[in-house]
Amino acid sequence: MKTKKIFFLLLFLVLFVVQATAAIAEMVSIRGNNVNMRSGPGTKYKIIWKLGSGFPLKVLKRKGHWIRVQDFEGTIGWVNKKVVRKSPHMIVKVHRKSKKRINVRSGAGTRSRIVAKAYYGVVFKTLKQKNGWVKVHHDKGVTGWVKRSLLWGF
Repeated sequence: MKTKKIFFLLLFLVLFVVQATAAIAEMVSIRGNNVNMRSGPGTKYKIIWKLGSGFPLKVLKRKGHWIRVQDFEGTIGWVNKKVVRKSPHMIVKVHRKSKKRINVRSGAGTRSRIVAKAYYGVVFKTLKQKNGWVKVHHDKGVTGWVKRSLLWGF
């Protein structure tokens, strides 16, 4: 009986630590446009993706001047640490391969007026988070609120 209790307690602690670690994953965003994501940590490696300003990335590993990162679709690659910053950005993660758009609202709630709409892959600067909603700003001048579950990033 005691062994079972200890086992479940240890299992709970391990799951708690794993979840807490995932929740505080380090994030960065791209500084500049047309930034290369490469297959390895150096300029001799193949370019696998071109990234735009503000594109959010999860940091997986650091090696010298290079950072191994993962994007919202699960693509893993390397970027130079000079092309990233800690400025919080998020990207629309829903409606892939669809013409559907998400609503950007005037306030943090579904009763608030729609001020804009955004497609999958649109990047926003994160201004504030509140009760499952995110206040965002787009470079084209739109500021509003989006349901957090529709976005990926920080």
